[in-house]
Amino acid sequence: MAEISEKKRSEGIRNRRVHMANERTFLAWIRTSIGIMAFGFVVERFAIFVKQFSYYVGATSVPPAVHETGNVLRESVPHIGYSSIFGIMLVGLGALMGFLAFVRYKKVERQIEDDTYQPSRILDFLLTLTVISIGIFMIIYLYHSL
Repeated sequence: MAEISEKKRSEGIRNRRVHMANERTFLAWIRTSIGIMAFGFVVERFAIFVKQFSYYVGATSVPPAVHETGNVLRESVPHIGYSSIFGIMLVGLGALMGFLAFVRYKKVERQIEDDTYQPSRILDFLLTLTVISIGIFMIIYLYHSL
């Protein structure tokens, strides 16, 4: 009888450790998704700063052009808003990753209890795709801003 009680206690401790490991993994995914959302927010805000700065620079340093009617025209600095779109996409992707992390956490929690754990690759794939996409976009963006 004491052996059965000791075995259940040992199994309960093991399950608690596995559940805590699952929770730590979930929190790591949440931190990652928050980091991606924060990066997206910074990229989007930086786009607004660049746009406002270009208007300021365009209004003060670009010499005025004179139209044939004698009116003075100011040329605005052209600005393509790729970084705004990219920033918004990153925020959305971070939110999606947070949601998928929660779904995965609950699924693993059920699998631990049923002793049927199966690893999933969707979050790993999504994070890898995100990092590669960010890198490629930054290379292209920096190359075109030379």
